[in-house]
Amino acid sequence: MLSAGTGLGAAVLFWNGKQHVPLPSEGGHAEFGPKNRLELDLLLYLFERLGHVSYERVLSGSGLYTIYRFLRDAEGFGREPGWLAERLETGDPPAVIAETARFGRNRLCTKALDLFVSIYGAAAGNLALQVMAVSGLYIGGGIAPKIIWKLRDGTFMKAFREKGRLSSSVKHIPVRVIMNERTALLGAAVKAAQSMGEG
Repeated sequence: MLSAGTGLGAAVLFWNGKQHVPLPSEGGHAEFGPKNRLELDLLLYLFERLGHVSYERVLSGSGLYTIYRFLRDAEGFGREPGWLAERLETGDPPAVIAETARFGRNRLCTKALDLFVSIYGAAAGNLALQVMAVSGLYIGGGIAPKIIWKLRDGTFMKAFREKGRLSSSVKHIPVRVIMNERTALLGAAVKAAQSMGEG
């Protein structure tokens, strides 16, 4: 499972012969690996400001805004109109960017969300390869349900499947988006109930 929200969470669910067991990780803090020149430029942009650049720096709510600012500051992606600057200043920047992109109102926002979703797909494909998630990979977190329309347009899955010589290994891995906003809370409740039963 890979979950972008306020940060980036990664976990593995494996079968131990009796039940599924979650294995937490700090995979969201692994180094961001660009797959093309634009993403390499993004890495350099962030490296100059942060030093270490993890996937969480780009795959989170603040990461989407960072991608937007990178494109805004680069050449060739258009200017930021006054109405958008004002909305970003007074509203929730990731939500503003996603909404503006959804309705095609600004090229910068559209490109920022495209890049975000492509990186998200690539990172999910990396996790699927790392753990050989042949039974499937789940996309969780607060962002995915809000941009489900974008996740369905092919950008995510194209990046998920482009793995060079191992593309065939991820080609048939199913990917599902968790739409229930209470999933993490429900999981914690089940774990708590199990712990009480063991005591």
